[in-house]
Amino acid sequence: MVDPLPRRALMLGALRCLAPRAAASSNPRRTGMSGYDFAFRSIDGQPLPLAQYRGRPLLVVNTASFCGFTAQYADLQALWRRYRPRGLVVIGVPSNDFGEQEPGSAQEIKQFCESRYAVDFPLTEKQDVVGPEAHPFFRWIAAELGEAGAPRWNFHKYLVGPDGSLAGAWPSAVRPTDRAVTDEIERLLPAKEGR
Repeated sequence: MVDPLPRRALMLGALRCLAPRAAASSNPRRTGMSGYDFAFRSIDGQPLPLAQYRGRPLLVVNTASFCGFTAQYADLQALWRRYRPRGLVVIGVPSNDFGEQEPGSAQEIKQFCESRYAVDFPLTEKQDVVGPEAHPFFRWIAAELGEAGAPRWNFHKYLVGPDGSLAGAWPSAVRPTDRAVTDEIERLLPAKEGR
């Protein structure tokens, strides 16, 4: 068995490289664009402009129904329930880019997510997330973070801060409920009432 501490330290070191702070003054945008400059179509085919969430943090995750990380849907739903009242928006972006692990239609994906994980956070239509045909949001990610910041597998997580800049990025192996993710979310949200 591999010792988890060195692996975790290595992962956290990689996170520090990929998790820029959201302060606009200390994190100028390379592209001059904001995460709110992009739009998707919802899994139901309706427009889903990210601008409608301006001023709120967004956790955008490329997802797949038949992946070893698919159980992270439960963690994403838990984050959505926990932080939605304070302003967090979770958006799942189904993609068949890695291992063809999202072969289904929009209706099949939606049915799977709702019945298996009780997902009610926004889902988009299936998208390419890597390569020349990648959705413009993911091309922006690659431009902002460099190609090393582009998704490498399903369930790569990107946190957009209330100002539209990238506030964090975590690879598939980091669960959405990992403290590295929740600490960054907490930092971006208004304080709980009564504090």
